[in-house]
Amino acid sequence: MTVGKKKSKRLDWVGWLRRLSQLGFSAYIIISAIIHSTGDMKTASTDALCTFGGIETLWRFITSGGTAYCPKTHPSNLVLAVGLLLGAVIAGGTFCGWICPFGALQDALEWVRRKLRLPELLVPTKLDRILRYLRWVVLAGILYATISTITLWFADFDPYRTIFSLGWIFEFNLAEQWPAYAIALVILIGSLFIPRLWCRYLCPQGAILGLVQRISPLKIRRDKNLCIDCGRCDRACPMNLEVSNHNAVNFDCTGCQKCTSVCPVPGALNVGLGELKLAEKPAKEAVR
Repeated sequence: MTVGKKKSKRLDWVGWLRRLSQLGFSAYIIISAIIHSTGDMKTASTDALCTFGGIETLWRFITSGGTAYCPKTHPSNLVLAVGLLLGAVIAGGTFCGWICPFGALQDALEWVRRKLRLPELLVPTKLDRILRYLRWVVLAGILYATISTITLWFADFDPYRTIFSLGWIFEFNLAEQWPAYAIALVILIGSLFIPRLWCRYLCPQGAILGLVQRISPLKIRRDKNLCIDCGRCDRACPMNLEVSNHNAVNFDCTGCQKCTSVCPVPGALNVGLGELKLAEKPAKEAVR
């Protein structure tokens, strides 16, 4: 068996574990939404289980002396937000690649596109870099509107909430909710042709995590002396990161490890702590 095949077979377990994790968390959110929407108010709603809700209500919580929250939020939102930020410090963007239901849905759409053999829309590199700043614009706009109005202003437009609260099933209201439905539909269609469209360019939570995970010691690291510059990692990355041009991949990385699964050289890409040990570069003909 060739080196590349051995590595792919070994790392298939990582991919399956990630998919099971995504499926488990997505199922929990959907089941909770179904139970809550059918009348069980004791079951947490999608709003109460939203990690970004804790960030949105933080200013209200501080200015009220810890006695008030923005409508639709709960102490659980703050607990989840703290856990999210601590997780990003420890494990980087793993939440986005292993836990977030919206990320899982976008991965599923990418799988559908491949099965249907639909073309992927390639965003030019320069445009891609510019569009990534939109996440910060969205984040700033949401925080400003939330602080100014003391309401979850973004809740009426949030595609994650629109989709996973299942209001389009239990409380369908096209006359009033059409902007939310339209935004969600555009994001879903766009994600079918551009992998992780929402995560790349619009997710306000992703902007915060991208900043926090810069200090995380857990990274996907590249050993430039082992790398054979085949470019497989770049093509596999759903976030369109140039993995082959970095010694340590961090900002915007979701920790999905698709890059490590396709790398044909053991040790060239690793998930680990600290600095990589440099090794002699193998002969290219040894890797098939």
